[in-house]
Amino acid sequence: MDILERFFNYVKIDTQSAEDVEAFPSTEKQKNLAELLKKELLELGAQDVVLDANGYVYAKIPATDGGAEKRTLGFLAHMDTSPDASGKDVKPQVTKDYDGGDIVLNAEKGIVLSPEAYPELKQYVGKTILTSDGTTLLGADDKAGVSEIMTMTEYLLTHPEVKHGPIAVAFTPDEEVGRGVDFFNLEQFGADVAFTVDGGALGELEYENFNAASLVVTIHGISVHPGDAKNKMKNAIRIGMEYDCMLPAEEKPELTEGYEGFFHLLHFTGDVEEAKLVYIIRDHDRDKFEQKKALAGKIGKRLDILYGGNTVETEIRDSYYNMKEKIEPDYLWMIDLVKQEMEKRGIRPDVRPIRGGTDGARLSFMGLPCPNICTGGHNFHGRFEYCVLESMEAIVQVLIGLCTAGLNGKC
Repeated sequence: MDILERFFNYVKIDTQSAEDVEAFPSTEKQKNLAELLKKELLELGAQDVVLDANGYVYAKIPATDGGAEKRTLGFLAHMDTSPDASGKDVKPQVTKDYDGGDIVLNAEKGIVLSPEAYPELKQYVGKTILTSDGTTLLGADDKAGVSEIMTMTEYLLTHPEVKHGPIAVAFTPDEEVGRGVDFFNLEQFGADVAFTVDGGALGELEYENFNAASLVVTIHGISVHPGDAKNKMKNAIRIGMEYDCMLPAEEKPELTEGYEGFFHLLHFTGDVEEAKLVYIIRDHDRDKFEQKKALAGKIGKRLDILYGGNTVETEIRDSYYNMKEKIEPDYLWMIDLVKQEMEKRGIRPDVRPIRGGTDGARLSFMGLPCPNICTGGHNFHGRFEYCVLESMEAIVQVLIGLCTAGLNGKC
């Protein structure tokens, strides 16, 4: 099966995960793709194929002669798509020999993917662009990664003459809602080092990500008839607005880039009696991250004193940390190995910090060093998501190269 057919088969399966659901995985429909992957892995002849009760898929590609004593190299991708946009009834489309102009996703609804809005499209003149019909996301995040790993797996299992060490692959649910490795079985996976295949444009390579925390601010007000409210009413909504205004005005996602962190207000709900503000806090620098959390708590305490005790509560929970702490200095050879394999194929490596997180960040702190490799996708989590077929094909070759290079490297 070629990678285009495989990718389109996967994106047509709705695997959207859901926020604030205690069950794991958060949606049962993610297991539909898991079942298909299990079936395909068994048909290809992979070993130790497991689909567990939590929806994780694990498999092994045995080493060829001469590689059995090498350390096991792992590859992971996540099966779920973002709750931010619908993943139901995805209708994938192919634009061959892209001419540099607008791509009409849906003529009836007037939905157009334009280089004016997304200028990076101009890089792909002459390439094959894969999109949805503009009414759903495409699902390249991360079914492109799933497809690339599965295509690599098929190649290695059908080409026994290609020498490589032991390889482990895994596919996870619920990455998009921050729970992708909550129940991940490291022993079952069996890798010594691994890569997530969950990045963006061809060449991107990442081993730094945000430190991340959630912040929930709950404000308890007092409702009094507005005609008799003087010195009695405490308007929880207004206090919430005051809280938000006391955070640094320049530290918002829409005003930051690169290594700059932020406070991101996700939800603001309530009435006079009670209001709730939900934030995420992000920073690559651990010290600045801790300072941001301390400031969030300090503002809550100041307002609590100002408006009287038990008015403002802040709850801060860490989500994940910057995997750079675990990759440097002992595992930078993994980054060098990927660079070498990219450069052999004429790909310019683009090492950059992730302005987000991956399953690999948490896995790195669980004892499995796990940087992130590109997938060839753009505009994730929305209707204008697209993937470049030639990039996907090149990434498969990089993955195969990593498997074979391991025989002479550190894997």
